[in-house]
Amino acid sequence: MATDTKLFRLTLLLMASQLLAICANGQIYMTKAGQTSFFSETPLENISAVNRQVAVLLNSANGEIAVRMQHRAFHFPNKLMQEHYNENYMETEKYPAASFTGKLTEHIDYNKDGIYTVTAEGILDLHGVKQKRTLKGELIIDHGQCTLNCEFEVKLSDHNIQVPSLVITKIAESISVKNKFVLTLKKSA
Repeated sequence: MATDTKLFRLTLLLMASQLLAICANGQIYMTKAGQTSFFSETPLENISAVNRQVAVLLNSANGEIAVRMQHRAFHFPNKLMQEHYNENYMETEKYPAASFTGKLTEHIDYNKDGIYTVTAEGILDLHGVKQKRTLKGELIIDHGQCTLNCEFEVKLSDHNIQVPSLVITKIAESISVKNKFVLTLKKSA
């Protein structure tokens, strides 16, 4: 567990340095406690999990966004599901993390409270497969805090995630993913 925490912190530091280097003029909104959940529904079994340790950086000057999560931080209703997820499907020893790096296509005034429909274009890196994605969401700005909500589908076959034939009827071919990231302005040093 200590190794996962160190890896998470190192990942967040690397993400921050990359995003800050891209545009030092913008204000950076961030969280280390973003929430991503997923749900698989089939007639035989529903599978759900939540990860509350998602690192997110958003540069208000240029709309660039970086999201990174460790697969082992997902928690399931039972330990056997969690074990199968990590060992059989996501192969977390080989592919420990998933990420999205991209850019919001809309220009947002981060000084003006409101609810904005946003689109992010970028690369989803999952299970070692990088795929161009366009994700739709909602950005809520309220007194200097940003909340980014986004839902999308992930087809297992798009990311070479193999499901053993023995359990193929228990796992949906497409998984519903929901994100809620509450971002606060990074304080200058």
